[in-house]
Amino acid sequence: MTTADTTPPLRIGLLGTGPWARNTQAPALAAHPGVELSGVWGRRAEAADALATAHGTRAYTGEEGIDALLEASDAVAFALPPDVQAPLAVRAAEAGCHLLMDKPVATTVAGARAVAEAAEKASVASVVFCTLRFAPETSAWIAEQAAVEGWFTARAQWLGSLYAAGSSSEYADSPWRRDKGGLWDVGPHALSVLIPVLGDVEHLTAAAGPADTTHLILRHTSGASSTVTLGLSAPPGAAGVEIELRGERGTASIPGWAGAETAFRGAVDALAEAVRTGVPHACDARFGLHLTELLAAAEAQAQAG
Repeated sequence: MTTADTTPPLRIGLLGTGPWARNTQAPALAAHPGVELSGVWGRRAEAADALATAHGTRAYTGEEGIDALLEASDAVAFALPPDVQAPLAVRAAEAGCHLLMDKPVATTVAGARAVAEAAEKASVASVVFCTLRFAPETSAWIAEQAAVEGWFTARAQWLGSLYAAGSSSEYADSPWRRDKGGLWDVGPHALSVLIPVLGDVEHLTAAAGPADTTHLILRHTSGASSTVTLGLSAPPGAAGVEIELRGERGTASIPGWAGAETAFRGAVDALAEAVRTGVPHACDARFGLHLTELLAAAEAQAQAG
């Protein structure tokens, strides 16, 4: 005879109603068997109402709506621009809510540090959604390669065509992405793969390429080096993601993955595990702060020429 699981669902509220919330986060949270989608907050009442109705939950709006959603939730997920996300994450942590954040946590070191410190002070769990660390196919590959010694060098390219001529992507309407470019949007993904495999970055060199493209040369604590190319303005025929490792045992290339919604469900599982055990996840707010520190240093170098 089996005993039914009596663990109550984790009540997670969603802050944001844009494409990322509609296409990925809300569907993943609403369908997760261990989660109750406790509500949706949006700056526009009609957008919050539409998304909440689509997933059978309550809509919130306005400043008072944020406080009400935090009170009704054990955790909050963010689908907001990073520098809107950061102060709200501090507010959520201070209210005792666990944090499921998008990358980057913030585009300033001060903003990201405030989040990490607030989470630690409040003893709340936190996860930063770096896609490849949570997609089943890529997370298993990263763990496998991190256990291998003798990596010599690596090459990562993450090129999107969001801002290429003729692009119709709804994500191209994001002002922060247009302003900060591929370095900040897809840079966290690449770094979140390289760091656990090759070790932390102890030296970084950055240079600007065409349009918003940024090139990085990284020296890792293992002694290995890596090169990274990041951008959102590549011609469609040049767009794609490649991460390749080279070392004593040959080469290894990252596999494809099923999609963002599946990966986001993995991030929800990771947050729930951190809440249950009290053990921080490797991609927590402190790691998010470190990514912001690296990206800010790279941005400063690239802008200085």
